[in-house]
Amino acid sequence: MREYSSPASVEIPSSASLTDVLYERAASDPGRVVMRRRSAAGGAGWQAVTARQFADDVTALAKGLIAAGIAAGDRVALMSRTRYEWTIIDYAIWAAGATTVPIYETSSAEQVEWILTDSEAHALIVETPAHLQTAAKPLAAAPEVGRVWVIEDGATAGADLTVPDRPVPVEPLSALATAGADVTGEQVDQRRTSRNTADLATIIYTSGTTGRPKGCKLSHGNLLADVRNVLHGPLAAIFEAPGASTLLFLPLAHSFARIIQVGCVESGVVLGHAPSVARLLPDLTSFQPTFILAVPRVFEKVYNGAEQQASGSPVKSRIFQAAAQTAIAWSQASGTGTAAGGGPGTLLRLRHALFDRLVYAKLRAAVGGRVSYAVSGGAALGERLGHFFRGVGITVLEGYGLTESSAAATVNRPDRIKIGTVGQPLPGASVRIADDGEIFLGGPNIFGGYWRNDTATAEVLEDGWLRTGDMGELDGDGYLRVTGRKKELIVTAGGKNVAPAVLEDRIRAHPLVSQTLVVGDGRPYVAALITLDEESVDIWKAKFPDLKDKAVADLTEAPELLAELQSAVDDADKAVSRAEAVRRFRVLPGDFTERNGYLTPSLKVRRNVIVKDYAADIEALYS
Repeated sequence: MREYSSPASVEIPSSASLTDVLYERAASDPGRVVMRRRSAAGGAGWQAVTARQFADDVTALAKGLIAAGIAAGDRVALMSRTRYEWTIIDYAIWAAGATTVPIYETSSAEQVEWILTDSEAHALIVETPAHLQTAAKPLAAAPEVGRVWVIEDGATAGADLTVPDRPVPVEPLSALATAGADVTGEQVDQRRTSRNTADLATIIYTSGTTGRPKGCKLSHGNLLADVRNVLHGPLAAIFEAPGASTLLFLPLAHSFARIIQVGCVESGVVLGHAPSVARLLPDLTSFQPTFILAVPRVFEKVYNGAEQQASGSPVKSRIFQAAAQTAIAWSQASGTGTAAGGGPGTLLRLRHALFDRLVYAKLRAAVGGRVSYAVSGGAALGERLGHFFRGVGITVLEGYGLTESSAAATVNRPDRIKIGTVGQPLPGASVRIADDGEIFLGGPNIFGGYWRNDTATAEVLEDGWLRTGDMGELDGDGYLRVTGRKKELIVTAGGKNVAPAVLEDRIRAHPLVSQTLVVGDGRPYVAALITLDEESVDIWKAKFPDLKDKAVADLTEAPELLAELQSAVDDADKAVSRAEAVRRFRVLPGDFTERNGYLTPSLKVRRNVIVKDYAADIEALYS
């Protein structure tokens, strides 16, 4: 058993709550810009929001919640895309002493019903009339929900929503602020200061790859311990940089985006919101953040998109490949972790400077031109992409954690990055590797258990340590490397243990690949199911006259495509032994998406569902 701990940078007072900092800043520095929201005209402009304006917006909604009968400790569900109002509502719920229960805006009616009923939510806030329609049937099974508010006014707002046996008032969110006119500021202060570190701040339902989602209970103390130790420790240089700002585009219902939101409010970093990934690039260009957060798939698509654009011209393709090799070599020569590199040589520096003008500057401009750091979590990024982006001028800091650990448990530091790992434990946190290789996490950021589910809680909490279900390794400097999921280990018929994540990450790095699922449990060899990235395939097939008019679904057995994908499989096989290598693969006609149920809202593959639905395709790999 190996263990590594890091001393806490900050001790959280027992009386602290998440709303403290926004009111303290509004009093001490009211004119400071803390957010930028999209201009009212709906154009590309951004409107500054000061600390005082932010606190006033939060207070107005908190007063409305109190006037509506929301009591301290009540659960209020929130179903919306990432937008300014999400953050205002979240903090208003906390200011009213209540608990936020996020719901992914892509959730099905069945998922909404489960979360509303299991959490015993007292009220629901949705973004659009379409979300309201999704929630209409679930409300019939959720008798505790007595009020519903809609962020975007529509025809369905302002009237009762009829469900069996009772009417449920539906009002625009603006009416909630108006309703609180008779509630005093002192009442809000009394309510919010009645909360402390031990009180429940949020119940986040894990999307889960199997079974029904479980509600993770996170307290004010959990979130504050996580954030403040990061801000005064590993990521201080990013959050304290002059003019620091970030644009959130991941769903705030996910703990990863949520903890960054709290971190920005705590530190005063200027925060923006991008509700639509479809217009993300224009938003990044106009907002110009200094750092961003994303899941590895975003970085893969940025790289693959640039590579595919260059592939249209032999000259451009050669330039991009040379630029990519130079970026990786430059990063590797610059050193990682606690050991300094020898430094790039003169020729490498000259090549790097040349490609900075030809290629790297354009990639940085695509994300606004000011981004120097990115925080990545949710899955492994891979050393190749880590070195590439560092060489381009955007250092990706990989971290690791679960919703049960308040999102972050480990992270790489800007000044002590070790690419290929997820960094060292946060200050105040600990990582332990059990004898079988499972990762255990400890510290004040570990959740208090699952809501109304003692059995599930007992399965993951052991003497204060969180069993993650992930497998990993700790090096001599305390850097953690995640090697796969314990339950996803494949044992072939020959008795070989195979971690599918290693192979899947390498295959998925190919531009034409969207998702990969490695199979082989109890089978004679390892095989894989592969889905295609339609945008990349559309660009690639233009090189083949016989293929350019074919739909993606009709290309699954095209020799040209299979040869291209074989190169991705061959590259992945280099990372494993012969017994672990992928012997055969099959291309599926459709992708794994959240909409068809094969991905969770946090983009994790629902392995068991895919294995069941594609049983015939898997069987064909062994016929």
